[in-house]
Order: sequence, then C-alpha cells, then structure tokens
Amino acid sequence: MASRSSELNEDNGWRGKVFESLSLPALILKPNRVVINVNKIFLKEFGISKNEIIGHTCHEFFYQSKDPCPYETCPLPKVLAEREGQTILRRVKIPGRKEKWEDRIFSPILDDAGEVRYIIEKIRDVTHVKSLERELTGIKIFMEKFVESSISGIIAADRRGKILVMNPAAEELTGYTSQEARNKITVQDLYPPGQAEEVMKKLRSEAFGGKGKLSCIQTILVSAQGEEIPMELTAAIIYEGGKEVATMGIFNDLRGKLAQEEKIKEVLLRAARAEKMASLGQLAAGVAHEINNPLTGILLYGGLLLEDLRNDDPKFQEMQSIIEDANQCRNIVKSLLAYSRQTSANKETLDINDLVEQSLSLIRDQSLFINIEVVKKLSDEKMLIKVDRSQLNQVIINLVINAVDAMERKGTLTLRTYCDKGKKSGVGKKGAAGFAYIEVADTGCGIPEENLPRIFDPFFTTKDLGKGTGLGLSTVYGIIQENSGNIWVKETSQAGTTFIIELPLCQGADGHEL
Repeated sequence: MASRSSELNEDNGWRGKVFESLSLPALILKPNRVVINVNKIFLKEFGISKNEIIGHTCHEFFYQSKDPCPYETCPLPKVLAEREGQTILRRVKIPGRKEKWEDRIFSPILDDAGEVRYIIEKIRDVTHVKSLERELTGIKIFMEKFVESSISGIIAADRRGKILVMNPAAEELTGYTSQEARNKITVQDLYPPGQAEEVMKKLRSEAFGGKGKLSCIQTILVSAQGEEIPMELTAAIIYEGGKEVATMGIFNDLRGKLAQEEKIKEVLLRAARAEKMASLGQLAAGVAHEINNPLTGILLYGGLLLEDLRNDDPKFQEMQSIIEDANQCRNIVKSLLAYSRQTSANKETLDINDLVEQSLSLIRDQSLFINIEVVKKLSDEKMLIKVDRSQLNQVIINLVINAVDAMERKGTLTLRTYCDKGKKSGVGKKGAAGFAYIEVADTGCGIPEENLPRIFDPFFTTKDLGKGTGLGLSTVYGIIQENSGNIWVKETSQAGTTFIIELPLCQGADGHEL
C-alpha cells in the first residue's frame, strides 16, 4: 500500500492540478494496465469512488475480464512500443448502464530515460455523435434505395457538369451506364446544343418556381443513340454556404403521355368531324333533293329543244352549254347524295387487291396516266374485306385522281396493300380479324400543314374556282366510315403525300379470316 500511496501522491502538486483540470474523464495507467489515479470528472461520470477502480486493471474495470484486451484491439502495446499517442473508438457496456460509444485517447508520459512510465487515458463520450451517424447512415441508405428504385430518371452533376449520380431509370432513358456517364460524358451532352444553358438560366431565375428550383418544364433529352426524347424535368441547384456546388434533375419520359394525348385529340377530332358531317349531310341531302326536281325538268326540256335545232343554228351551241352546265349540276347533286349517304350500301366480301385493280380499270380517262408511272406493290396475301364495291371503287378513284392532279399529271403514283392480322379491332369494328391497308402515294407538292385539319371537311378545296366542289375527300371519308374503316394522311411533304385507308378483315364464326 505504501508504494501505491507514494505513486498516487507523487505528482500531487501542479501536475496533479493539471490532471484534475482536464475537461474529459481521465485515468492514469501503469504500463502493466493497473489504474493508479482518476480525476473527479471520471468518478462523477461513472458514479464510483476511487477505491472501486484504483489498483484494478483497466480490463477488469471496463470489461470485467481478467485477461487483457487482444493485441489487435488494444492501443496500449502500440503506445509502449512507439512512445506516441493513440486513439480508438470503443463500444462500452457496463452492467446496469446503457451502451455507450467512447473515443479513448492514450497519451504516454515518459521518464528521463525516454521510457513510458505512465499512460493517461482520456475518455470522450461520443454516443450522441454515433447515434447521429447511425441515423444519418440510415437516411443515406434510405435515400440511396429511394433514388435507385425511383421510376423517374434522377441525375446529379457538379458545377462543371460532371455526372455524380445516375439511377437505373436514368440509365434506361439515356442508354448510358452510370459508369459510362461519369467517365465519358457531361450533363450538357444529354441535351440538344444550348439546352443545358437554358435550363441553368431558368434555374437561376425567380420566374420558374423560385431561385434554384425548376418546376415541371418540358425539355428534350438526347440518348446515347442520338434519339431526342421529350421529357418533363424538375430540377434544383444544390447550395453549400450560399455557393452552387451541384445540380440535380428528375426526368419523366413524356412519350407515352404525348402519344395518349395525341390519341385523345384524334378521337375528339373524329367525333367533332362526325358530328359536323352528320349535320351537313342532312343539309346536303335536303339541298340535293330540292335541286334535283327542277334540274330534271331543265335537262328534259333542254334536250327536247336541242333536238329541234339545226347544228348551224346560233342557239344550238347555247343550248348545248345549258345542258352541259345542267349535267355538271347533276354530278354535284350526285356527290351531295353520296356525301350524305342517302344511297344504301350493298356490302359484299371481296379481295382488296382485286378492288384496287378494278378501281384503276374504271378510270375512264386513261390519258391521265400518260406521264405518270404507276407502281403497284400489292401484297401476296389474300385479304378479304366486306364493303360496298362501288363505294370503295369511288374512294380509290377519287384518291388516284387527286394524286394525279397534285402531281400536275407528271410523277410516280404508288398503290400498296398489306395487312396486320395481329392488330386488335377498334371501336365499331367488333369481330375484325385484323386490318387491311391501302396506301395511295404521290410525288406531288404535298399538303400545307395549316390545311391538314380541314382536308376532310365538306366544301373545302384548294383547287381553282370551278375546278372542284370540295366534296371529294369528305365523300371519301364518309364512305370509309360507313364501311367501318378509317382514312388519314400518313405523311406529306414537298416530296409528296401518302393517304392510308384502314379496313377490317373479314372474320368467320370460328375466328379465322374468311
């Protein structure tokens, strides 16, 4: 006891006061790990008296073990060997107390010979810090999982545009792997030229959701394959100390949404057109019947008068002109009746290729094709449709003559047929085994974009006065609708126009094509 007492009182002067003034719990160890002194903060922190620890080894007090800590986990051997301070993070579990995390700091005290005489061990309670670290680690893992599992593409980049984060959804959208994106490209490469700068300009503006924020704008993303994909972008600037350090963007593919909107727009357009045509059809039918009666009288009596006139009579030519104009009026009446569908459809099952061939042969003025190259790309498959033959002849003839006029009777006319037996039937086409298609393509001047929405409207024409009634395409549209089909402009440009007719294939009771 005397030697222990002398060791305890050896530095009871200013050195002892320095030891007691330490702001952390501390103890003094001998090289053999025996505790020879502790400060008051240590006693208060652990709620013990000096007698409960002095004279015991550190492993007996802290870990209730007679054996020293393993060499690889205990810093004391290294302190003794290197005569330098060491630190270690320890999880401490004292009976009756909650688990603690402590940062242990070991500092050697050397004698005059430079050997380690004592070791001061200071203890910093880092339980709160460790809890925060665990919480932050949990949040980090959650955020990583959130980003990884998001169906939206998420991309983050530093100030220079170097990509830092790219989740799987963004990889799928861009066609780049995360590693490729980080090593080969910058975020500017994912936009058309100049677009990235525009996005940053909006981000720094107050006008698009506040400075540093960008709420739901439409933009274009350029994939690894060079495809331009319409995107909905929400973005933000990441600040640190008021300075911009990074940006992040959330990308949602708009292709499906835009395609759906286009379909809805097309359905609404068809509905509006059908309603308009139904109203105009009733008007046209009434007008046609009212005109037909006096027109019949004009033609009848005009013909009788013409028979009584000699060919050299000056009135002969005048009467001929009257009859020709009356016949022109009669043709317009026929068009009105066809447009209003006042004639009953006589549907029969026929092959679509035969229909195309027959329609071409019915064009009376074959001189139209003198400078026209007619290319027929008719499918080898047998494609049966149930339609009114004469009505569909009228449709094809009308489209062909329009094409010839658009080419000013010089160019290439292409007629193509094919089918899609796997396509599901649409509204009003129940029982269809798929669809057959007729394409009529020309190399004419094309249709101006502003005229496209109106080409099927009745009485709309771009031809010179007296050269068209504006009922041709509207009549075609009405006939196709009546035969459960559809017609639209597949493409048009200065290089020509392609109309496409869609008609349901016949299906028998057993579900196979007839």
